[in-house]
Amino acid sequence: MIAPFETHAVVNQSPPFEDLDLFAFDRPLQDALAANGACGEAAALSAFGRRYGSAEMLEEARRANENPPKLASFDRKGFRRDTVEFHPAYHRLMSESIAVGVHASTWRADGSRAAAPAEVSRAARFYMANQVEAGHCCPITMTRASVAALAAEPALRDRFIGKILYRTYDPSFRPAADKTGLTVGMGMTEKQGGTDVRANTTRAVPADEGYLITGHKWFLSAPMCDAFLVLAQAPGGLTCFLMPRFRPDGSVNALRLQRLKDKLGNRSNASAEVEFADAFAWRVGEEGRGVRTIIEMVQLTRLDCALGSAGLMRMALAQSVHHARHRSVFQRRLADQPMMRSVLADLALEMEAAVALVMRLARSFDHSDQPAEAARARLLTPAVKYFVCKTAPGFIYETMECLGGNGYVEEAPLARLYREAPVNAIWEGSGNVMCLDVLRALSREGEASRHLIETLAGETAELPGAAQAAGFVANALTEHEAEAKARRAVEHLAQLAATAALAETAPAAAEIFARARLSEPRGATYGTAALESADLNALVERALPM
Repeated sequence: MIAPFETHAVVNQSPPFEDLDLFAFDRPLQDALAANGACGEAAALSAFGRRYGSAEMLEEARRANENPPKLASFDRKGFRRDTVEFHPAYHRLMSESIAVGVHASTWRADGSRAAAPAEVSRAARFYMANQVEAGHCCPITMTRASVAALAAEPALRDRFIGKILYRTYDPSFRPAADKTGLTVGMGMTEKQGGTDVRANTTRAVPADEGYLITGHKWFLSAPMCDAFLVLAQAPGGLTCFLMPRFRPDGSVNALRLQRLKDKLGNRSNASAEVEFADAFAWRVGEEGRGVRTIIEMVQLTRLDCALGSAGLMRMALAQSVHHARHRSVFQRRLADQPMMRSVLADLALEMEAAVALVMRLARSFDHSDQPAEAARARLLTPAVKYFVCKTAPGFIYETMECLGGNGYVEEAPLARLYREAPVNAIWEGSGNVMCLDVLRALSREGEASRHLIETLAGETAELPGAAQAAGFVANALTEHEAEAKARRAVEHLAQLAATAALAETAPAAAEIFARARLSEPRGATYGTAALESADLNALVERALPM
């Protein structure tokens, strides 16, 4: 007689992918850090990798996403509060990331940039944190980037910088003066304009020590934050403001959260529609220079979009390789089957390039005091964001297919990674906006642009297809009808930059990438690149050492 539920033995399943060191098992990341000046950070990053790769942290990520935030418009007495309630797992994730300075480590106490390799080291942490749980990284990145915008108003920056950089998370809803640490969100877009923020209708009127703002925001990112950088029309034109949750007298500010967005992904984090009813705010920068002020913040958040997408891709790839090494089909392990090996190697090659590319870009931010590196950051940030963030959804889908039905169900993290993937390509400027930004940068900085393309061509001179790619980019981006070809040209620019980054990080991989992406482009799906048998094994082994 068969006992209840004892109908079969469970075999041929991959073991749990947990309690691992996210840094130690990522050879491309290690090589990228060494090439970009952060080899001395290995021990600290390994400690970070072990903590974030623990079963405990992965479980916190699951709980935070299965229990999304809720809007609490009123307290039990009927007073308007406009707060957001989160599952404790979300708060624990925030506490972990803030404690290790993912929001603060690139700044000195006075708000100036920390010395290199602060950006590269922090980029590695942000990349690993996104592998575990991406939603809480949204307020982390905005808080970090807000310091760049606040530099336009030194007195205001000095007033809050200590608490913005503080490494103890304080989620309590109370005035900034009573808190130990602060988080900062962002509200730019409105119903009628979206990306075209110059079409904003929200108005700001000077009053007392600041301004009173009336209007709305269609997306207020991370509405539980203590303050928000917002754009509004002041008498002198579109202007940037810092809007606190509490007025200077300690009363709750007039931010009316209308509803939380029901999003495809990013479930652990909240995004809101909000109305401002004479909400108090301080001006940041001059009136009429709101876009110029906020762009300093946007450059950093765009870098983080690319880092975040690379992190999602990394975890998806690791899951698929891990599964393929333990799962047998037709009497052979999946990883030993030629077609699956081709798919995994092609994915690993894409991942290798993405990591090298984003870490090389972070190095440019580390050395922004050098004109050539500053120009590289300005010109390549939108191109890198475009390429990496647009690559992530299709990449993660392919990794999901490597697991078959096991990848499609919610118990596997791939479903969450897949839902998360599109947001970074949309947030802080969609694909077309990124391409237009590249064109604008090229038109404004023609000499610097030509120098960058020449530099990339020089760094890849001996690699197949690189010279042709550089020539196409130089011609396409300077033609009279450049906008029509912008997507293709920006993709080529990003791939050329990735090849150059790989030439420093992993020369053997650079040769393979140049051949497979520049010289002999693959087909429409992964697994169609012309890779040699030796390349297949080497790429998969680098992706996840056995």
